[in-house]
Amino acid sequence: MRTLSLTVGLVSMTAATMLSADTSWPAPIQALVDQGLEVHSEFEAPGGLDGFAASHRGREMAVYLTPDGEHAVVGTLIDARGNDLSAAPLDEHIRSAQEAEVWRRLEQSHWIRDGDPKAQRILYTFTDPNCPYCARFHEQSRPWVEAGRVQLRHIMVGILRNDSPAKAAALLGADDPVTALQDHQASEGGIAASAQPREIEEQVLANNQLFEGMGLMATPTTYYRNDDGRLERVEGAPDEARLAAMMGTSSP
Repeated sequence: MRTLSLTVGLVSMTAATMLSADTSWPAPIQALVDQGLEVHSEFEAPGGLDGFAASHRGREMAVYLTPDGEHAVVGTLIDARGNDLSAAPLDEHIRSAQEAEVWRRLEQSHWIRDGDPKAQRILYTFTDPNCPYCARFHEQSRPWVEAGRVQLRHIMVGILRNDSPAKAAALLGADDPVTALQDHQASEGGIAASAQPREIEEQVLANNQLFEGMGLMATPTTYYRNDDGRLERVEGAPDEARLAAMMGTSSP
């Protein structure tokens, strides 16, 4: 196959180790899975190969099964013009799928909407009640939010100080969480920590677990979809250029 360049690694299997009845992957792929490879999806590949979008310890990789089903090659598939034929399947089957899953988890978290519910530009931002940079980002966003162009969804977490969880719960449990959040950000002392029903406290705990499970370290951490629909993440209060990119336009 002169049009194909397959690199990085090779796994060979004999007929004696072919796919067993209770194994979901062909034997060479299963051998890699047994070594810790995670297979995300199968895709069509040229040259009679079967492609598999996979990852190992966060590193994305394409795996190709040869037509005889007895060998697998890990690496990049190149055509006669030098085009990378592995990038698009990895983007489609791993990155896009992972981004969709992150967005779904953000949607299902416990948040307070700041802005017009009909605003099509949505940003999810992890907010600690004691975070000065969260307050700064809140202030930075006012022109777009007040113009009805953007809605911020504040995922309330309690991680910075001992009273952060109780303050986050007080905001989520307020009779009017939207107004409570605005008042909190506008005042110097902010909302007072107070006991809340167990359900509300568990919402803060779930948000904290989501924050930690996503490997995040700082508040605010904000997620949004860019103009191409791809997921972007911004840590901290953004600079002017990044702020405009997040909001989708220059300041109204």
